[in-house]
Amino acid sequence: MNTLIHIGFGNIVNKDKIIAIVSPDSAPIKRLVQHAKEDGSIVDATQGRKTKSVILTESNKVVLSALMPETIASRAIKE
Repeated sequence: MNTLIHIGFGNIVNKDKIIAIVSPDSAPIKRLVQHAKEDGSIVDATQGRKTKSVILTESNKVVLSALMPETIASRAIKE
């Protein structure tokens, strides 16, 4: 059964499809986000707020969230 995780502002993702939840501050992650924007494989779930975490999925989608990676990870562990 699919377990969904709230990633902020009414947005949810499938926990089983998440590969990693990372901070957007490092240069490699910034490049990954830029490439995803160019490829059209990005999902912006920040609702116009600052990106605080980047979620990588099995389907090569990159999801941006305004919640801290620790917050999302703790929700994933609880579920």
